[in-house]
Amino acid sequence: MPVEDGKKQLLHLVFGGELKKLGGTEFRDLDALDIVGIYPDYQSALSAWKSKAQASVDNAHMRYFVVHLHRLLDPDAKAAG
Repeated sequence: MPVEDGKKQLLHLVFGGELKKLGGTEFRDLDALDIVGIYPDYQSALSAWKSKAQASVDNAHMRYFVVHLHRLLDPDAKAAG
């Protein structure tokens, strides 16, 4: 679906939380996940991810992720991003 500026909307989710172990992807407490937001493009999501990741740099177990929601919503589409 096109957005106002004419670019295709490619939704991305940014979220994070404390991991059970370094290098893993299993969270200690799902109730404590930080859902940062949903963004209309990768660049916006990356900016939000970077801000949260830098703010939590003192906690080695804290990790933030960018999820390409547009790929989950339309897995057959060959959109860049």
